[in-house]
Amino acid sequence: MRSLLVLILCVASPTLAASARLKELVDVQGSRDNALLGYGLVVGLTNTGDSEQVLFTMQSVAGMLGRLGVRVDPHDIRSRNVAAVMVTAKLPTFSRTGSTIDVTVSAMGNARSLQGGTLLMTPLTGADGLTYAVAQGPVQVGGFDANGGFASVRKNTPTSSTIPGGATIEKAVTPKMDTGAFTLRLKRADFTNAARIAAAIDAATGAKSAKAIDAAAVEVKVPDADKDSPVVFLSKLEALTIEVDQRAKVVVSERTGTIVMGENVKLRAAAVSHGGLRINIATQFAVSQPPAFASSGQTVVAPVQQVDAEETQRSAVAMPAASSVEDLVKALNAIGASPRDLVSILQALKAVGSLDAELEVM
Repeated sequence: MRSLLVLILCVASPTLAASARLKELVDVQGSRDNALLGYGLVVGLTNTGDSEQVLFTMQSVAGMLGRLGVRVDPHDIRSRNVAAVMVTAKLPTFSRTGSTIDVTVSAMGNARSLQGGTLLMTPLTGADGLTYAVAQGPVQVGGFDANGGFASVRKNTPTSSTIPGGATIEKAVTPKMDTGAFTLRLKRADFTNAARIAAAIDAATGAKSAKAIDAAAVEVKVPDADKDSPVVFLSKLEALTIEVDQRAKVVVSERTGTIVMGENVKLRAAAVSHGGLRINIATQFAVSQPPAFASSGQTVVAPVQQVDAEETQRSAVAMPAASSVEDLVKALNAIGASPRDLVSILQALKAVGSLDAELEVM
């Protein structure tokens, strides 16, 4: 059976330009999230933790107990109620000490599930090795793993879980906002959009306060009247509406059969002919038995394979120059292309120079 083709056309009206607020297009350079990482233990599992073969888990348990005044040899630990995990989180910009952030807990050893476990106190460090947050709390697993005898049932990934608000920030990272200038970083680098952003800021401030440095950065100088309140000045800039110029791009997902095309996608003159080849391989089993009352011989089961190949012929479809997205869709539907076929057709059109767009295959 053919895969279901889901075709999404992002086509804007030619009379209405696409616009967006400045806050959707840029970030202030220096205000970004920081990755945090930590190693910890999840306890309270129902015999679904790491086995004794995972030596670093047993060593971690022995080390934790040693800090609590209990001396034990790691080789003497036989509990499967503990799992070694890696804890990850993102420290948001302008966070304050005492605030909480979500953390993700992932098993490192051969634990089957983290359901019902509790993460013990785990320091979370940044790339500089300093501790910025401490995580602890009950984990929440969005799946399960149940087995008994020779049957098992699993849903989602029970070895990965989250703790909403499970980490408390101990050291905040706050960029300085009292400088006289700052840089706006475009989320998608584009020379046209950078120039339009600088022009819109100049029009709003009434002065030459913005300069497009390159396709990904716009430098803005804070006017003298707003130097005492840069946050208010930035809030005014965030509300500016910018006419966004988009690249011609086609995104294809062969796995899901999804194709997304922008409005600026155009085609040059081309002819597409696509033939389908269908091959069926069927296996049947023939049983050979020895004659009745034979003194020797045994029953033999031999597989017999039958291969049938069928090639369908389709006529060529011609697409004139300057074809639009709608023309491309009609042409592809006319030849009955499946999602796998569409990927090959679009790649071929791009290779011959007929597709004036960036092609991305997911």
